[in-house]
Amino acid sequence: MTRIAIVDNEKLKDAQQKLHIQSICPVNRTGKECIKIIDDKLTIDEHLCTGCGICPKAAPNAIKIINLPEELKTNPIHRYGENKFVIYSLPTPAFGRVTGILGVNGIGKSTAIKILASVLKPNLGNWERHEIDYDELISFFKGTEAQGFFEKVKKEEIKIAYKPQQVDLIPKTTKGKVIDLLKKVDEKGELKKIANELQLNEILNNDISEISGGELQRVAIAATVLKNANLYIFDEPTSYLDIKQRINISKFIKSLINENNAVLAVEHDLIILDYIADFVHLMYGKEDAYGIVSGIKPVRNGVNVYLSGYIKEENVRFRDSTIRFAEKPPIKKKHIKEVITSWNAVEKKLGNFALKAHKGAVHKNEIIGILGENGIGKTTFVKILAGALKQDDGEITHKVKVSYKPQYLEVSDALVVDVLKTAFNKYENQIVNPLGLQQLSLNKLSELSGGELQRVAIAHCLQQDADLYLLDEPSAYLDSEQRLILSKIVRDFVEQKDASALIVDHDLLFVDYISDKLIVFEGKPAVEGMITGPFEMEDGMNKFLKELGITVRRDPETNRPRVNKLDSRLDREQKESGKYYYT
Repeated sequence: MTRIAIVDNEKLKDAQQKLHIQSICPVNRTGKECIKIIDDKLTIDEHLCTGCGICPKAAPNAIKIINLPEELKTNPIHRYGENKFVIYSLPTPAFGRVTGILGVNGIGKSTAIKILASVLKPNLGNWERHEIDYDELISFFKGTEAQGFFEKVKKEEIKIAYKPQQVDLIPKTTKGKVIDLLKKVDEKGELKKIANELQLNEILNNDISEISGGELQRVAIAATVLKNANLYIFDEPTSYLDIKQRINISKFIKSLINENNAVLAVEHDLIILDYIADFVHLMYGKEDAYGIVSGIKPVRNGVNVYLSGYIKEENVRFRDSTIRFAEKPPIKKKHIKEVITSWNAVEKKLGNFALKAHKGAVHKNEIIGILGENGIGKTTFVKILAGALKQDDGEITHKVKVSYKPQYLEVSDALVVDVLKTAFNKYENQIVNPLGLQQLSLNKLSELSGGELQRVAIAHCLQQDADLYLLDEPSAYLDSEQRLILSKIVRDFVEQKDASALIVDHDLLFVDYISDKLIVFEGKPAVEGMITGPFEMEDGMNKFLKELGITVRRDPETNRPRVNKLDSRLDREQKESGKYYYT
């Protein structure tokens, strides 16, 4: 049996705990050194480890012992260090196509594309050696498509442009105006054209440190495509973008493709991935431990396989359960549910921006999704309902207790277990375990990743005693699987508490999956916002999708929503009948 050991020494700060773990190891008791402590660092010899499971029980947050699949006979592509994350295979670009990469957070997607982009030189599992050269890499992949890929990279027949995941770090490494940054990387002489297509003209003279996350994302995409390349690699190109911008970026990325070009894209928004990609690689394994790349699949089949949790061709089950999209029954109108809060003729002015809402209400046990562009007043409206902001005019009937998760998450040195006392004491099965928070319990908020901090913030909101839960962009930083799990958590929790929820989000599949009704924001970003609804799902989605100019159908195998190809037969038929949203 092949196994790997993962040790996080940052979570093993107690010297006595390390000595205790070393002393209880059965192999150590025989006189061999399976577990060592060198320079205050605990390490595990994977060749001597028997997989007994004693040390992970002693430090479940810090130690993982994983038995790898018997079928995994290949050597590692890269390992970050002794007892650290390891990746076993790589995706392959397909020229003339967009290839997507789909998998949970911490499974090695960014590592894989960094290797392909030559940002990270792999060590073939030997972390103590220096970086290997292309000849060793080509020899390692002999007989595979990757061999041909790295041969062409070595000969510079493949030139790569790479957009990293963390665009929020750009202002920390780059200074000056947006236009000056883009001029430096413009190898094609197409700055004017690309800036126009990505709607950057209004911010070209702004300092890079003063633009929003969505603007940074579009600037990073522009900087990538302005380079003279034939392989474009995008790591999460739609984060920070609203739905309208996601559709526009998808069309833009698809337009890069011709027979001489290829695109690789990591994406968590399943509707966007399905829309943008021709093929997809799935990545599976164990989060923060190891990752394996599946064979390439047509995108529809690949997403459906991902939802099923089982790769038949490779005989691998990477999830215990299948994610299903149920046909939504018609809403029964036998009786009108109790109104818990309502609004009428609400107005709010913030600088040059004006927000207006006519008449609407939230009923008991409803989950209402909120859709609209960035800068159109969604967060402002949620803050008004939460009592965090006072409207200038109109009426809000506050009959209820409100719990609010803001869009931007605050960090501190508080421990997760202290912030989530109520959740750990009362809602272990409903919130803590499904969100995977137990292993974060002794971490400080300041030590958490974006996705971890998001899960803590969601739990903090849900643990409050409230009648109305307001969650602003809860899917941000979460992977596609976590988003669908979150949908179920919120729905079950709202039903159990006999409460209601408002969900602001840009992931159309997530909003479709979780919502009973929709509120749609119209208007002009940064100028005016008009709140319409709540609508029944079909009416709200028809209104919103018509504005986007896209139509959505159900997948016959999984019932998940899929965007129709522009001007396809189905797209034309649905537009002609006025049915932009599947029924």
